Amino acid sequence: MLQIDRWKRILIVGLCLIGLAFAAPNLFYGKVESHNDAVAEIERTGVETPELAAARDAWPDWLPSSVVALGLDLRGGAHLLGEVRVADVHKARMDALWPELRRALADERATLGAVRRVPSPDGTLRIEIENADGMARALEIVRGFSTPVTTLTGAGQQSLAIQQAGNAITIQMSDAEKAATDDRTVQQSVEIIRRRVDEVGTREPTIVRQGADRILIQVPGIGSAEELKALIGTTAKLTFNPVVSTGTNPDARPDIGQVVLPSAEGDGLFYTLEESPVVTGEELTDAMPATDQNGMPAVDFRFNPTGARKFGEYTANNIGQPFAIVLDNEVISAPVIRSAIPGGSGQISGSMDFDEANRLAVLLRAGALPAQLEFLEERTIGPELGQDSIDAGRVSAVIATLAVVAYMTASYGLFGIFASVSVILNVILILSIMSVMGATLTLPGIAGIVLTVGTAVDANVIIYERIREELRAGKRVAKAIADGFNEAMSAIIDANVTSFIAAAVMFFLGSGPVKGFAVTLTIGLVTSVFTALFLTRLMIVWWLEWRKPKDLIL
Repeated sequence: MLQIDRWKRILIVGLCLIGLAFAAPNLFYGKVESHNDAVAEIERTGVETPELAAARDAWPDWLPSSVVALGLDLRGGAHLLGEVRVADVHKARMDALWPELRRALADERATLGAVRRVPSPDGTLRIEIENADGMARALEIVRGFSTPVTTLTGAGQQSLAIQQAGNAITIQMSDAEKAATDDRTVQQSVEIIRRRVDEVGTREPTIVRQGADRILIQVPGIGSAEELKALIGTTAKLTFNPVVSTGTNPDARPDIGQVVLPSAEGDGLFYTLEESPVVTGEELTDAMPATDQNGMPAVDFRFNPTGARKFGEYTANNIGQPFAIVLDNEVISAPVIRSAIPGGSGQISGSMDFDEANRLAVLLRAGALPAQLEFLEERTIGPELGQDSIDAGRVSAVIATLAVVAYMTASYGLFGIFASVSVILNVILILSIMSVMGATLTLPGIAGIVLTVGTAVDANVIIYERIREELRAGKRVAKAIADGFNEAMSAIIDANVTSFIAAAVMFFLGSGPVKGFAVTLTIGLVTSVFTALFLTRLMIVWWLEWRKPKDLIL
């Protein structure tokens, strides 16, 4: 029957009103967005300036303030596709292993004789033992540094692949350990990039892994791809290395375990450093922009307890010696240690302005990228192009809606108007749900909404055609309408379930534009079923209760 309980009517109307309320902020997009940004900035900094207060008060706090986030193609911004150089991590692992292995082998000098590292390809550690008779003991020591691989695919395998030929031992990461390390490196890079981008308050960035070693980065609202690269394109790898010597020859040949790096000041100086750092940026707990004793821009930093202990011990034992502060393979500063620094804090100063000091602090707080990014693709989308996309999408949605309304009204008269109201409310509900979810609207997403407008009336068409068949069979108006809804329901559910499955596959397996299309399509399928089976039915019931028609021409 067509009877709808009062509580169901209240629920249907209530959901529609809630949808209208949560979609309404999108009509005042700029004002609401400024309000949200001001609230977030005040909460983050604890400082309320007159400008922030004015932006916050421009939209009442008691009203919904969620808006649909605009994607890169609608707002404009920067697009980067980067490849993580995982081979750098393999090399760093072997370089870091050598000092520990050298100490362990040195303790057996009586058996092994002299031990030295000889040149080898990157990612490989090759050492020679003077006394070949001690090779068995040397191999035993080396194997002690190998650990089981902790991944499921690498179960039962060791982290190091060790080979012996004559009096030489060649060590490198095993294939299973390389695969596990590469996966961790890319995941860590994704998280660090996300932290760096979030630090500067950009809206709705897309940072996802693509393939084995690539990362897609899309940041709406940022000025250019170059600006984005300046934020995330450096590893921000901070180390503190002992200084062996200083010179002006860039082609100086360092000993094994040493490295020659240029000065960041551009003064032609080159520093020969111990390759193994005393302390690294990974042991930093905080970094803030500041000024040095001359009032010039600088960055204050602080180590965690482990880093503070190592930093304090080294400075206490090397008073009078230079100590290089290295950032991304450039020596920022090489001060002479005047006294022990037990507090675990220090300052980086040099030729930088305040913007560069703030950016460096952001990079250091977010952490160092485990490997360098090589950018394979970069693209800047201007805000004008984004606005053109918004205008084009808006026009297409309006034209599609008007065309559907005109067709439905011409075909079904008053019932066509009911269906048109449902379609319009369907679009409003899509926007409200996306606003609450914080979903991002892209140009393909607008296409999904336009498609939903077309498919949303399919359910109404099926219902109305079933009602026509029941009327031709001679049934009374109320009975024909009730049977029409009941007979059409299974076909509507089946059609939307199959579309929902296709949309779900696109969402979970797709990326970028495909996922944006799938989001709006999925939400639209749910809302179209609700508006067709419940809202349209409620409007027809109200009309029947009001007019009580004896005949119906449909």
